[in-house]
Amino acid sequence: MCNLPRPWPAFLADVDQSLSEPVELHCVGGFVLTAVYGIPRSTADIDYIAVVPQQAIEDLERIAGRDSALAKKHKVWVQLVGVADYPENYDSRLTTLPLGLKKLTLRTFDPYDLILSKLTRNSDKDMEDVRALAQKLNLKFDVLMKRFQTEMTVPNRARHEQTLNVVWKDYFNP
Repeated sequence: MCNLPRPWPAFLADVDQSLSEPVELHCVGGFVLTAVYGIPRSTADIDYIAVVPQQAIEDLERIAGRDSALAKKHKVWVQLVGVADYPENYDSRLTTLPLGLKKLTLRTFDPYDLILSKLTRNSDKDMEDVRALAQKLNLKFDVLMKRFQTEMTVPNRARHEQTLNVVWKDYFNP
């Protein structure tokens, strides 16, 4: 199992044991920032935008959702993100976490896709996450912009492009 901080290993092992079939989650958010990219940030949930197979959502929510027995036991849970914008081809760049579990697979966004998933909300916390990730991984702004231009379909596109060029661009190393 990859080196996750407590309580994640025990929680994920319990979820894995409770599943009746293999389940894959496409994960975003604070868990990915901390577990994969080492950004210091607290989070009590694993946000996901997709589950495979899709019909496993109800079982997963019952087993590991916010009101589940496992969430009460471990004080963490999984959560389907209802509204999120992300690049169209994100799934071709997902990385599988080496958890060593039998039924549960967590696949995580690459850093550019993770940043773009925060664009339309653009809260103070999101901006801090973008800055930390861009600087820690020495990400390139031109890569982010190209992905935005070719793979993002969002309302208020001009406003989001302005956010990228006027605010977020300064977070990236030249």
